[in-house]
Amino acid sequence: MGKFKASLTAMAVVVALSACSEQKVAETSVAPVPETSTADASGTAQFDNVLLQEFKGPYGGVPAFDKMSLEDLKPALEKAMELNLKEINAIANNEAPPTFENVIVAMERAGDELGRVFTYYGIWSSNKSSPEFRAIQAEMSPKLSAFSTKITQNEKLFARVKAVYESDELNTLTPEEQRIAWMTYNRFARNGATLDGEAKKRYAEINQELATLHTKFSNNVLADEENYVTYITEDQLDGLPSSFVTAAKAAAESRGEEGKYAITNTRSSMDPFLTYSTNRDLREKVWRTYYNRGDNADNFDNNEIIKRILTLRDERVELLGYENYAQWRLEDRMAKNPENAMDLMMKVWPAAIARVEEEVADMQAIANKEGADITIEPWDYRFYAEKVRQAKYDLDSNEVKQYLQLDKLREAMFYVAGRLFNFNFTPVEEGKVPVFHEDVKVWEVTDKDTGEHIGLWYLDPFSRQGKRSGAWATTYRSYTTFDGKKTVLSSNNSNFVKGAEGEATLISFDDAETYFHEFGHALHFLSADVKYPSSHSGVRDYTEFQSQLLERWLTTDEVINNYLVHHETGEPIPAELVEKIKKASTFNEGFKTTEYMASAIMDLKYHTTDPSKIEPDAFESEELKKIDMPEEIVMRHRSPHFGHVFSGEGYAAAYYGYMWAEVLTADAAEAFMEAPGGFYDKEVGERLVKYLFSVRNAMDPGEAYRKFRGRDAKVDALMRDRGFPIPSDSDQ
Repeated sequence: MGKFKASLTAMAVVVALSACSEQKVAETSVAPVPETSTADASGTAQFDNVLLQEFKGPYGGVPAFDKMSLEDLKPALEKAMELNLKEINAIANNEAPPTFENVIVAMERAGDELGRVFTYYGIWSSNKSSPEFRAIQAEMSPKLSAFSTKITQNEKLFARVKAVYESDELNTLTPEEQRIAWMTYNRFARNGATLDGEAKKRYAEINQELATLHTKFSNNVLADEENYVTYITEDQLDGLPSSFVTAAKAAAESRGEEGKYAITNTRSSMDPFLTYSTNRDLREKVWRTYYNRGDNADNFDNNEIIKRILTLRDERVELLGYENYAQWRLEDRMAKNPENAMDLMMKVWPAAIARVEEEVADMQAIANKEGADITIEPWDYRFYAEKVRQAKYDLDSNEVKQYLQLDKLREAMFYVAGRLFNFNFTPVEEGKVPVFHEDVKVWEVTDKDTGEHIGLWYLDPFSRQGKRSGAWATTYRSYTTFDGKKTVLSSNNSNFVKGAEGEATLISFDDAETYFHEFGHALHFLSADVKYPSSHSGVRDYTEFQSQLLERWLTTDEVINNYLVHHETGEPIPAELVEKIKKASTFNEGFKTTEYMASAIMDLKYHTTDPSKIEPDAFESEELKKIDMPEEIVMRHRSPHFGHVFSGEGYAAAYYGYMWAEVLTADAAEAFMEAPGGFYDKEVGERLVKYLFSVRNAMDPGEAYRKFRGRDAKVDALMRDRGFPIPSDSDQ
């Protein structure tokens, strides 16, 4: 999930630019911006530029998505940075003795205008990108990083932060306040505040160049996703489900290609095509098109960018005294160091590739029996895996898909949220809340018992040009109480292929799991019960845990029996089909685990190796060979389009975090399975909300998990969950 966080309200500097500061940049001057504000009777600034204006309207105010104009973006960013710097300088130059209130709380309060601008910036970046936006993004990224550097390298400000952190007052603060003070100090110390002279100057220069490179990497991938669409004709549709054919036809028509069918360069389109198309040559073409994003030896090739990014990251952490980037990155994560992260991966890797060998043998046997006269290649894996699934479990993925309607799955998610979190979701009347595209719908979230307003949930489910691939969650406003209660504006975004007009949108079982996963992030936002904005900053190898855990409710009896109904007949999914699904629950686990772990392992290798010894294409191939990567599988995210790692720094040296979180997920799931009420057990559910969701980052994640479970998580739970043999103590 390496996505751009739009919820930057009331955060200073490093905090206010938590996502932006992952595109670090150097010290350059921010040009003065003409004043465009006046003050109302209360003294609150009023702006002509809508992107700077306070959110107006119902529900505590909502973004003016219907009035956002790209021509306002650059001036809004420049003005917001100017205003925020004034706030920061006032905090730094305050002559009163430093206290938690006049330093840390003041920083938490700063940056409202910038936070609002970034709400809109995030929409343009992820949901409705265009060449015009990318030009602004390329120009402003280094300026934004320079702005961030101005704050992290503000010596007076850091001295005041340090004074608060080292003061006797710290012991009188609440646990959340103590953690906020530690996080604020740590962000400065880990981002160059302790450097002097030339080292500080070079640190800023590195940040500036990285910001430009991260943006270019991301835009190169998006260009390949938009430019490389595979169009096929009616005589090339053999094997493809009717729902996919209908959607592909609509996708082609929307691109002006009447009479054709579009296989877009996204996972949601590529995956089902490779699963069902009987045309092997076309499968290879679609596979290569997808996995070669950013690696086409053209203007959008990312290989040299990768090398430069790695070189700069390595140089930057060396200035801070670290041996490598991963060591710096993991210091304040649950894993603590790259050795612990890699150790977890290596406990699981042998079992994963051993399972792949079994899966390939099963597929090759079917291919041989059919007289295909082939050796299984990566573009065959999904196709023959589906045949194995049908042969071994008599389970047809397309048959299951007929019961996986997007709208009904959304209702299922609401049901789960009601049972676990006591939330009620009510559709907001169209037009009451502005949206940025007609496909976006909005729901009000309230407490089921009291009717108290919790927040809004926006859903943007469908793929379209200008929208980045994948699925993600974000917030436009987070819950805080330190400066008056603010309610939540949360959002889920997907890239499902929209069904034809009047027809249900059907998705795969894997996509249904992803739907629940991202909703888990939204519930994490909506259930927050913290005081300060910084408590929403995540620990990367923990933030995926809550969302991964929510996937488990998709296969609970309550969801299956009530929401998995046939899109034409309305009949519930047959019990025998459900039984097949459950029996096949660990099917193809070798493929899933290996493709993910290959990316996670490579991420760690990239960030623990001397960059001068790395040529990305060759390095990827050579390092995967060393760990016996199966030839029939490719990394889930090949290096040239590994946006989690190279389009920013959120998941850099931290992609392993999904697996770390999977251990927590499997272990937490067993807590529910052991409980009298199963996955809807009231007592375990209350602990889930109290310690794993509502607390956000106001408590150390390890401590929070122990409060939920009574102990640390055990890797054995993950092995059981995936159907892998559990290593003996001597193996570990």
